[in-house]
Amino acid sequence: MTKENFEELFIQKLREYYALDISEAGDAELLNTLGRIITSYYNANVVETNKVYAGHHVKQAYYFSIEFLPGKMLKNNLLKLGLLDTVSSALAEMGIDIEKLANVEKDMALGNGGLGRLASCFMESLAAGSFPGHGNGIRYSYGLFKQRIVDGYQVEIPDDWLKNPNVWEVRKESRAENVRLGGNVYLVPLPNGNFKPVYENAQILRAVPYDTGMIGYHNNTVNNMRLWSVEIPASEEWRYDSLQEKRQFEDLTSVLYPDDSNEYGRLVRLAQEYFFVSAGLQSIINFQKKNHIPMEALHHQIAVHINDTHPAMAVAELMRILIDEEDLSWDTAWHVTTKVMSYTNHTIMQEALETWPIGMVQQVVPRIYQIIEEIDRRFVEEMTGKHPHYLIENTRIIAHERVRMANLAIIGSHSVNGVAKLHSELLKNVVLHDFYTLYPEKFNNKTNGIDVRRWLHLSNPALGEVLDQAIGSGWRDDIHQLRQLENFIEDDQVLNALAAAKLTNKKHLAQWIFEKQGIELNPEAIFDVHIKRFHGYKRQLLNLLHIMKLYLELKENPELEMHPRVFMFAGKAAPSYQFAKMNIKCINEAARLINNDPDVNQKLKVIFIEDYNVTKAQSIIPAADVSEQISLASKEASGTSNMKFMLNGALTMATLDGANVEIRDEVGDENIFIFGLTEKEVYEYYHNGTYNSRELYQNNQMIRRVVDTLIDGTIPNVQIEGGELYKTLVDYNDEYFVLRDFESYAAAQKRLDLDYGDQRLWQQMSLINIAHAGHFSADDTIKQYADDIWHIQAIDPKGSR
Repeated sequence: MTKENFEELFIQKLREYYALDISEAGDAELLNTLGRIITSYYNANVVETNKVYAGHHVKQAYYFSIEFLPGKMLKNNLLKLGLLDTVSSALAEMGIDIEKLANVEKDMALGNGGLGRLASCFMESLAAGSFPGHGNGIRYSYGLFKQRIVDGYQVEIPDDWLKNPNVWEVRKESRAENVRLGGNVYLVPLPNGNFKPVYENAQILRAVPYDTGMIGYHNNTVNNMRLWSVEIPASEEWRYDSLQEKRQFEDLTSVLYPDDSNEYGRLVRLAQEYFFVSAGLQSIINFQKKNHIPMEALHHQIAVHINDTHPAMAVAELMRILIDEEDLSWDTAWHVTTKVMSYTNHTIMQEALETWPIGMVQQVVPRIYQIIEEIDRRFVEEMTGKHPHYLIENTRIIAHERVRMANLAIIGSHSVNGVAKLHSELLKNVVLHDFYTLYPEKFNNKTNGIDVRRWLHLSNPALGEVLDQAIGSGWRDDIHQLRQLENFIEDDQVLNALAAAKLTNKKHLAQWIFEKQGIELNPEAIFDVHIKRFHGYKRQLLNLLHIMKLYLELKENPELEMHPRVFMFAGKAAPSYQFAKMNIKCINEAARLINNDPDVNQKLKVIFIEDYNVTKAQSIIPAADVSEQISLASKEASGTSNMKFMLNGALTMATLDGANVEIRDEVGDENIFIFGLTEKEVYEYYHNGTYNSRELYQNNQMIRRVVDTLIDGTIPNVQIEGGELYKTLVDYNDEYFVLRDFESYAAAQKRLDLDYGDQRLWQQMSLINIAHAGHFSADDTIKQYADDIWHIQAIDPKGSR
């Protein structure tokens, strides 16, 4: 498409859709017109891609995830189609600023943090590599929530992201599926040994898919992200007499992670998990049946990936379909199911390894419970006599009146992977050691990766220009060419250009923060960034305590020699997670104190950026000098923000946790700031029970002084929150070893300050990080999944493999 073609088409379509000329149209009309032109442009590739997949009986992978976090898609789609420069220039000639239109687009509220962002990076890389792979999830009406900070507190309000139409999605009414919940199930024996289920008083839901094209980078592939929305079938409307009953029905796809602090929320959450699993699998099976694929050979045609435990019912649901609807024997269905399913574990935190009360599973999905019960019975029968009783009890699916979803996913899959080398070793040796004893062949590692096109091409054009000048533009197609940057480690011109690009990004972010918060920032200061969902193990509290240490030191000695520092926080706390919300309150009150204190605010400032999302990350990360990756060693499975910061030249302040270990291995000890306990030392404390935080608090004057800022009025307006955080650190023995790691953290921060004072050294360290960031490309990760787990092959819409 030429610029002239586009201008003519844009004017024509704006008149067709809205009967408006450019001078009369608002930004929403302009954005929607542009989006519809783009989707029309790539729809031919959608058709061709689907034809090839169907016509060549291509094996396809389906990524089932409760979260996707795509971010805005306008510029991303144009980049992948090779039209970004052409369209931007054409719009500018018509008096339209593409950045203004991009700001009008809403972030898709389909995820919260790393889990959803990883799923979206994988969707991008599947298409970029021409792999037949698609997403399956939920079309949330309001997502998680929109975060507002009021008087320092997090306040949750609905994120009405669908108020204006989402131009990228296509409703596919003809592909809707019915999903059955609740009621009673009776089994009638059949001659072949199977049972026919008879349902009584079940609730029928209508699952309607909304499809969004996942465009390959400079190729002809367009895969699909299918998201399901719930509706009331016409045959079921008699059940819902009141508006309140209808709203309760619609709650199923209203919000991500319904509040599970009450029974109603837990019921909705369980139903939600089954809803998208059932709809997705039915859709896949129906597609395969249209292509006359025998169900006994299904595993040769599809791979279904269970992304964390939320979609674990896929194991039982596929069994239900194969046995109840396709009349396969149990043994045949189980063989097919285990070959189809694979599972990624994303956490060692027990709270995230979902379990459900038996009674609740029976109430919400009675037939699925029957199948899970039979899977569990057969598992125990198979293992009895081969393994010790305790091992069987530890690994069975149903135990202690609960259904353990991770156990279901592991037993029902042929592959179980962790997401970083350290995490995968912890799964094998600690968290899932009993399963590893039973199924060593299932376990493998696939270190997470990121979509370098969004996180460098789009997010950091200033750095991209420096790279183009230094090593040529080949890195845009092959990220591993970034390693050529190491040849310029002594080149002052390149080092200065890197510094200039970083300063440009810092000025842009500082201007945005001034416009939003009225706080002036010094772009020459160190921008030290901690952006993650709020959780105890991610240790935002450790960061806060170090900030208070600097504050106290500056109050005593305003002439203290330190480089000016801006600490930035962003992230959401789960609505019912009070500890995390108290952290947010204390950080915001510390920010208010510090930013308004003339004794310190020329050298120290604290910023909290509310309602963190992908778009804000794309502005924050390129401007960061320092990446805070300070989780307690052994708790973070991987992290992917660490990779994004590294790609954009920030240096990592890190424990040896998750993928930080692999970043250290890539860049060397001298180009990362490592502190704190190792995972082995953490587990030694667990084993010996010798950690005593109260003793540490009492015997270390610096620690005591800093911790006391939570309760002595130094941080204002936190009497309740500060007091509770104090108790977690001193009275409840500091679950996440904040005090144990504090001195090591403070020492590493001092080293960082000194290194930043030598700007040539700092830029050399930054250069090394950028040069090695290609190691964490999601393109490589997806290739490993495709080869080792899903057994799918790259294929373009012209049919070549």
